[in-house]
Amino acid sequence: MRAVDIIAKKRDGGELTKEEIEFFIQGYTRGDIPDYQAAAWAMAVYLRGMSNQETINLTLAMAHSGRILDLHQAAPFVVDKHSTGGVGDKTTIMVAPWVASCGLPVGKMSGRGLGFSGGTLDKLESIRGYKVPLSVEEFLTQLRDHGVVVAGQTADLAPADGKLYALRDVTATVASLPLIASSVMSKKIASGADAIVLDVKVGKGAFMRTVEEAVALAQIMVEVGQGVGRRVRAVISDMNQPLGRAVGNALETAEAMAALRGRGPEDFVEHCLVVAEQMLILGGKAEDKSAARRMLTEALESGRAWDKFVEWITAQGGDPDVLTDPPDLPRARLIEEVPAPRSGYIAGLDARQVGLTAVLLGAGRAKKEDTIDLSVGVVLAAKIGDYVEKGQPLLTIHANDEHRLAEAREHLLAAYTWSEEPVERPPLVYQVIG
Repeated sequence: MRAVDIIAKKRDGGELTKEEIEFFIQGYTRGDIPDYQAAAWAMAVYLRGMSNQETINLTLAMAHSGRILDLHQAAPFVVDKHSTGGVGDKTTIMVAPWVASCGLPVGKMSGRGLGFSGGTLDKLESIRGYKVPLSVEEFLTQLRDHGVVVAGQTADLAPADGKLYALRDVTATVASLPLIASSVMSKKIASGADAIVLDVKVGKGAFMRTVEEAVALAQIMVEVGQGVGRRVRAVISDMNQPLGRAVGNALETAEAMAALRGRGPEDFVEHCLVVAEQMLILGGKAEDKSAARRMLTEALESGRAWDKFVEWITAQGGDPDVLTDPPDLPRARLIEEVPAPRSGYIAGLDARQVGLTAVLLGAGRAKKEDTIDLSVGVVLAAKIGDYVEKGQPLLTIHANDEHRLAEAREHLLAAYTWSEEPVERPPLVYQVIG
């Protein structure tokens, strides 16, 4: 069996066997198959797609490319959540301690920014001292002692995905349903959580552009997870405009921290509630959404959710002096408020354009070895459905380069569309699958 033959077979639209997929994944993981062949294979998959059975076989091959973690030595039942990527999506930073404060352990291995989509680990690293890389033993200890852990993917868990994840970002093969599904579920299977809530984004700022595509992805991931004995649900959520107000690593972390203190943007908090509800239901802590919402509301209003956040961050190395109000996070040198160029209702706010502009400012990666500027980004003062008078604040740009700031201003103003008539706000959630 040769890698080039497998690439050619997929290039020509053939269906790969379980043995061919395992051969390719094992060879790439060992280093026998080089990046350039893996890139060619990923592009062939992107262009030709995969059957459901191929996707399941790819997921399992990637999950078994390394160690499968057993979390039961740390907690009897562990829940996880994962987003397929979006703009302004800092959900994990709020949801993980919120759910853990309700007595349900949360163990999550997270990722870096991918394309125009920000990464949870990059956001958490804006907290001085926060330790992203944990050994398996450290991961289990943190989970056992504190009930919540969010860390980077260890080298011995789904190592094939660790390699492919970075490669996809720089070879224009991110937005592939089978590659997204196998990437997400291989990590989730390997990292050992008993229940998984998937936050599948749909819209201009997501890799899935239509609800039909998002449902197809969600159904495959739910099927894969349930097939190996996990409890899995998927929330199909809107990403036609950014989630919340902040886009950019430190800015999003600050917004999530404000939300845990009861001062978050309404759409962001409601979205987090929906995800957290499903986690508590799957984990057996609540019988239904109403019971879960009551439990979560009490945890937020009593301060238990914030206390659990502080416990989690400091236990994982974060400097407690950062967790002030407002937090002591990286701050950009240039901060410019941009006024509305006209009066009217916001009819559209292109999330993808906002995300790409954040990357232009330095908040994301153009190449896998790029260093991210944690301080830069955008804070939106107006979103779809809002009425704005000409000259009122529309957004604020945080930058460290004057040329990039000017370019960002132009791109961001172009991301807005306007209406003379009132505009209905888009839904936050379309449906729940599983």
